[in-house]
Amino acid sequence: MTENTRPEAAQLLGELAVEMHAQDDTDDILQTITAGAVSIVPGVRWAGISLVKGRAVEARAPTHPLVGNLDAWQSETGQGPCISALHEHHTVHINDMGTDARWPVFARAALELGVRTSLSCRLFVGKDTMGALNLYGGEPGVFDDESFFYGELFAQHASVALAGAQAADQFHRALASRDLIGQAKGMIMERFKIGEVQAFTLLTRLSQETNTKLADVALSILRNR
Repeated sequence: MTENTRPEAAQLLGELAVEMHAQDDTDDILQTITAGAVSIVPGVRWAGISLVKGRAVEARAPTHPLVGNLDAWQSETGQGPCISALHEHHTVHINDMGTDARWPVFARAALELGVRTSLSCRLFVGKDTMGALNLYGGEPGVFDDESFFYGELFAQHASVALAGAQAADQFHRALASRDLIGQAKGMIMERFKIGEVQAFTLLTRLSQETNTKLADVALSILRNR
């Protein structure tokens, strides 16, 4: 990337950051992230995101089916540049799939799909969820210092937007659960002619005895009324 194109890239990154922060749906944000990475980061032809929660790894928002295949392969085997970026907390670069010896099986799979180089930038999402922005190129050696700079900068913006979206999702789920519990509590109060505290005590007892979340107990009661 030349000096003349840096302001243009910075402007595009700023516009994408505004777009991501304006979106509420996590899937929409992930699609914006990967599409933006292809547009902004020098050398990138394909992009995808891997999210990890607990021990589960999920491939999300690939810009091309081959990205989903590579991300899913790493998720299933627990090996590859994305997995290393997640657990070693740094950006992982494969300059040439044809000569890199760290993950030979992954490299062979990538070469068969026409992928020659990769850059995996870790996303810092939250204490329970982490992820990586996986960038792929069709020619060896296309990722330079500018690619690293913009890839990691873009990953930082993506991390903030994604963490915000997940916090919003959790907030909306909490509100929905509260409404369910309130409706079930009201139904119990009316049916058994008991007070609010007694109704809530009954709900919590059912939750504990069945080892079921309180909101799920409330939903079951509402469905079977």
